[in-house]
Amino acid sequence: MRTGMLAGAAAGAAGTAALNAATYLDMVWRGRGTSSTPEQTVEAIEDRLPVSVPGEGETRDNRIAGLGSLTGMLTGVGIGAAFGVARAAGFRPPLPVGGALAGITAMASTDVSMTALRVTDPRGWSATDWLSDLVPHLVYGAVTYGVLRALDRRA
Repeated sequence: MRTGMLAGAAAGAAGTAALNAATYLDMVWRGRGTSSTPEQTVEAIEDRLPVSVPGEGETRDNRIAGLGSLTGMLTGVGIGAAFGVARAAGFRPPLPVGGALAGITAMASTDVSMTALRVTDPRGWSATDWLSDLVPHLVYGAVTYGVLRALDRRA
């Protein structure tokens, strides 16, 4: 199981890099700005905890932006690790199915948490909003599960 978890974490890191690349390509293609939801999520979590992000003004804003990015990386690596454990336990769907499941799991984990924190409400999203969220997560899933399968074959 430990090997599966480590392989999954590495696969999740690769998937996270691919998700970020897909997101940045979308920004270039459409000329859209960055999403503020990671920072809003950090602030919503901060509101519910007995700690706060230190600093004022730009210093604090930069820390929150960094924390928002780090939480995305942690989510991607964590979901990859979970899929690695599942694969080590015998869960081995074909690449299209495993990739879609990994991508949808990552998307659901972020969207459900942001909805619970009242950062966003997917019921009000446009078709473009949904695609902007879905496509990078499917890229994440395909890369994560593909790397996980490749690492498994080498073992």
